[in-house]
Amino acid sequence: MAVLPIRLLNDPVLRQKTKRVKTIDSSIQKLIDDMLETNRAASGAGLAAPQVGVSLRIAVIQLSEDEKYVLINPKVMRRTGIRTVTEGCLSIPGYVGDIQRSEKVSVRATDRNGKEYRIKSDGLLAEALEHEIDHLNGVLYIDYLDSLDELRKVEPPQPAELL
Repeated sequence: MAVLPIRLLNDPVLRQKTKRVKTIDSSIQKLIDDMLETNRAASGAGLAAPQVGVSLRIAVIQLSEDEKYVLINPKVMRRTGIRTVTEGCLSIPGYVGDIQRSEKVSVRATDRNGKEYRIKSDGLLAEALEHEIDHLNGVLYIDYLDSLDELRKVEPPQPAELL
């Protein structure tokens, strides 16, 4: 596995609509492993293939060691409710903004073994699903802001001082 460079805001690949994965072969398996490793190294909640320069409909979400999802060709089937969330993105480091996301989301996807499955979710998982699927459609969370002036700068966590 390898940690891949994460593409940043002005990279055109982030604005492209991705292509469907037709065959889950060894190159796709390697990409998934590299994406999971990259997401872990960046302490992210999720990562979409365009964020590592690949214009395919693949995303990974890892909310904890035990809660990990690989989504190939995901599609939002249903959204309900609206809530305001504070969101950031590995491709726009150092900034967050308040946007509207669904309260609940139902998604259909294929896993890395080619099996189709559905996820019904709320909370952080619903937010991560919408965020990563947006990436696959060339949409960034900042597109939901009225102005980039609504972004807030956040400082990276500093290591605790030694006692």
